[in-house]
Amino acid sequence: MPAPVELLPGPTEGGAFVLDPDTRLIADPASGTTKRWLTSVLGPSLGLPLRPGDPSAADASNTITLRVAERLADRGPEAYELVVDASGVLIEGGGAAGVLWGAQTLRQLLGPDAFRRAPLRDGPRAVPAVRIADAPRFAWRGMMLDVARHFMPKDGVLRYLDLLAAHKLNVLHLHLTDDQGWRMPVARYPRLTGVGAHRARTRPGFGEDGPWEERPHGGHYTREDLREIVAYAAARHITVVPEIDLPGHSQAAIAAYPELGNTDVVDTSALEPWDRWGINPNVLNPSDATLEFYENVLAEVLEVFPSEWIHIGGDECPKEQWRASPAARGRIRELGLADEDELQSWFIRHFDRWLAERGRRLIGWDEILEGGLAPGATVMSWRGYAGGVAAARAGHDVVMCPQQHTYLDWRQSEDPDEPVPIAHARTPEDVYRFEPVPESLTEAEAARVIGVQANVWTETMDSARAVDYMVFPRLAAFAEVAWSSLPPPAERDVTDFARRMEAAHYARLDALGVEYRPPSGPRPWQRRPGVPGRPRDGAPPER
Repeated sequence: MPAPVELLPGPTEGGAFVLDPDTRLIADPASGTTKRWLTSVLGPSLGLPLRPGDPSAADASNTITLRVAERLADRGPEAYELVVDASGVLIEGGGAAGVLWGAQTLRQLLGPDAFRRAPLRDGPRAVPAVRIADAPRFAWRGMMLDVARHFMPKDGVLRYLDLLAAHKLNVLHLHLTDDQGWRMPVARYPRLTGVGAHRARTRPGFGEDGPWEERPHGGHYTREDLREIVAYAAARHITVVPEIDLPGHSQAAIAAYPELGNTDVVDTSALEPWDRWGINPNVLNPSDATLEFYENVLAEVLEVFPSEWIHIGGDECPKEQWRASPAARGRIRELGLADEDELQSWFIRHFDRWLAERGRRLIGWDEILEGGLAPGATVMSWRGYAGGVAAARAGHDVVMCPQQHTYLDWRQSEDPDEPVPIAHARTPEDVYRFEPVPESLTEAEAARVIGVQANVWTETMDSARAVDYMVFPRLAAFAEVAWSSLPPPAERDVTDFARRMEAAHYARLDALGVEYRPPSGPRPWQRRPGVPGRPRDGAPPER
């Protein structure tokens, strides 16, 4: 899980390979950190030392061998081949990442106990004889984790990196700022976390008449925390893409530094980090001082995050304050722009140039198309497929994440006990039928779809247990869509997917301590009676 491109029974002579205390682990230098990772997970879970072997020994037996093979390079750095016979395990990758994905497959072949942190029994462990050749369909296989609405402490983020790696996902999009909270410290602007990292209260669910939870909510990471997250991810061949929202979704920043808002139409000094959900009218003013402020913020972001892509949001930016603001209207005239949509595009284009000058690339939600797309921008298409199609046809890279398929805050069934039900029901089987590349694209346009992403918005997820429930098992279905070359949606074998989940993968999630939604429905403690969601017949859920 996810299903490999090719899986064949291994040699019948000699049977399975048996790991025991004498099994050695051999790795070439090009295989990177996989040797250390494999020792750290299989050693404790199986109670085996997995001591280093001699890489120069010819025909060594009772070994697990990790190496990069030039013959696989043309299939990409994430391709791998895994061969198990009675003498040992050979994992070869097109690059270091491929070696890691092959090691993840080996862990699955060892059974659910290999996902635990201590051995449940002593003795040798058998791996079935098998030959697997595999490579991913998409280069970007991501999950967005919203830590701005409900903060997830560092250890929870590290745990999710392990879960992404276990499913061969390779991007963590970390949503660090929003109206309700700012989670990254910026040395030049300490009030961003001093003021912006906590809100006074929270209303569970989406009802306007429900009770408040009269308890401050917040938190933020240190720079060292974020560097640790990046390093932990890199050891698992996962890229962390930070998101700093602008020009909308910015009330936490404006509350910290009121001069960032449209002070000629709003008393921004009275603002606090928002305690509600939805689309916020308070947006950044379009002054040179605001641009300089966010340049300084992003300069510190670049120091922490080496990702090629930097996400700047760009979505759900109401234009009412700009229309009412003499300063904003004057800015439009000064820049020779047609309207407020072009003013937003001017914001995005500025940071597109600024990032490009520093060797980085801008990525934003599909609203960045409005008013004209910045030349180097990558579009993350969430409002269906249309934005992604338009961007691909215009020659821009696209990450597909249409809400109707990949938003994991949407309800999982029509069961009345589903907690805080949002929008339409999306089962794991529905996610499994997601096809990221529309048939209307030409071959060249389709090549612009560089990846797919599942998005985890946490307005209604106030704990790690709640996140687990909404994410799994649907993330397993998404991971197979992202990795495997599946047939068209109508021909996909959802029955076989469900069978493989029941036969093995739920047991792996149990071993990992994931509180997923069972196929039979929510457990009693997973329900949230009386907490309102957003009806499916209303407006689509806002970001």
